[in-house]
Amino acid sequence: MAPTGRAALLAALGTLPVGIWEPSWTGILAVNAPLALACACDYALAAPVRRLGLMRSGDTAARLGETAEVTLTVTNPSKRPLRAHLRDAWPPSSWLPGSEVAASRHRLTVPAGERRRVTTRLRPTRRGDRQADRVTIRSYGPLGLFTRQAGHQVPWTVRVLPPFTSRKHLPSKLARLRELDGRTSVLTRGEGTEFDSLREYIPGDDTRSIDWRATARQSAVAVRTWRPERDRHILLVLDTGRTSAGRVGDIPRLDASMDAALLLAALASRAGDRVDLMAYDRRVRALVQGRSAGDVLPSLVNAMAPLEPELVETDARGLTATALRTASRRALIVLLTSLDAAPIEEGLLPVLSRLTQRHTVLLASVSDPHIARMANARGTTNAVYEAAAAAQAQSDRHRTAEQLRQHGVTVVDATPDDLAPALADAYLALKAAGRL
Repeated sequence: MAPTGRAALLAALGTLPVGIWEPSWTGILAVNAPLALACACDYALAAPVRRLGLMRSGDTAARLGETAEVTLTVTNPSKRPLRAHLRDAWPPSSWLPGSEVAASRHRLTVPAGERRRVTTRLRPTRRGDRQADRVTIRSYGPLGLFTRQAGHQVPWTVRVLPPFTSRKHLPSKLARLRELDGRTSVLTRGEGTEFDSLREYIPGDDTRSIDWRATARQSAVAVRTWRPERDRHILLVLDTGRTSAGRVGDIPRLDASMDAALLLAALASRAGDRVDLMAYDRRVRALVQGRSAGDVLPSLVNAMAPLEPELVETDARGLTATALRTASRRALIVLLTSLDAAPIEEGLLPVLSRLTQRHTVLLASVSDPHIARMANARGTTNAVYEAAAAAQAQSDRHRTAEQLRQHGVTVVDATPDDLAPALADAYLALKAAGRL
C-alpha cells in the first residue's frame, strides 16, 4: 500500500518511518507529543509581529552615487522578547548590484516593552524618487522551531538628486566672472550697458568705444570700458523628448544636459542674473521660476531629480510658445536639446525666428565621443566603413549647427565631460560682449 501524504511528510521530518500501512493519528500524537509540545511552546513564546510599532526616520534626499541612511525604529509592545530577522525592501535601483541582501536584511532583539533601531544604507544607482516597500519581520521562539511572520507598510521616500559633477569647474568660471565684473585689475573690453571707466586705447579695441570728448582733453586716445550687465533673465529649457533618452557613454543625454544646466545656473546666479528652468517635450514636465539666488540651485536640483526622458517627439511649436510665455521680457534662452538634423530642421528651425526676434538664444547639445573615435579609425574594412559613417554624421551635425548660427543662435556642441564648462564659457562670452 503506497504511503499517504501525511505519512510521507512525517517520514521527511524523520519522526516516523514509512510503513506498509497508514498510521493512526493516535499513534502519531503518541510518538510526536514531545515535538508537538516543544513547537507549541516555541510558538507561544515567539513575540507577536502584527502588533509591533514601526517608524522611519533619516535621509529624504541624496545625490546620485552617495549613500542615504534610513533608520527603522521597532517597538515591541508585547510581554515577550522579540528575536527576529527583518527585511527592509526597496526598489532594486536603491542598491549597488549584488549588495541588496547584505544591506536590506537585519537581525535584532527587542526586549519586552522596549524599542530598537536598525539602519538601512541605500546607494541608489538612478535619479528619481525611491519609495520604501514592505518591511517583513520573522519572529523566532527561543528554540528556533517555530516562527511568526508578517509584513508592514512603513512609507518613506528618498529623492535621488543629480550628482552635479561639473561643480569642480565653478571656481575657475567664477574667477573669470570676477574679471568681467571688474573686481580684479583685469580690464574688460566688452560692450555692456553699464559705464565703468576710461582707459588708454589699445590696438584691437573696438573703435566704437572711443570717447572722443575725453580724447580731445588729453594727448592719448581714450576708450570707455563697460561693466557687464546684471539682473538679466536666463531661461534654461531642457528637452525631455525621445532624443534625450539616447545614452552617450554611461549616462543618458538628459543627465549630461542637467549637469551643464546646473553649472550655468550656479554661475549666472553668482553673476546677479535671474535663472528659471523649464523641462518640456509635449507638455511642461518641470517649471522653476522666481527663485532667489540662494535658493535657485536647490530648487533646480529638486525639480530635475524625477525627470525622465519621454519616448515622444518634442513639440517644437509648443516648446517655443511656452518659452515665450515664461520669458515675457528679453532674456537669454538656453535650449539643451539634440543637434540631430531631423528634429532641428523639421521642428525647431521653422519656429526659431519667434525666439530670436525677442531673445538671445543659445543651443547646447551633447555630442558622442565615440563618433569622433570612429571617424579616426583605420586598418580594416569595417573600420573604414565606420569612419565613413562617422564622417557623414559629423558633416550633418556641422551643417545643422551652421544653419542655427545663420539664424543668430550661439551653438555649443561638446562631449558630456566638456559640455558644462563649454556652456559656461559661452555664457561668459555673451556677457563680456554685452549681448545679455
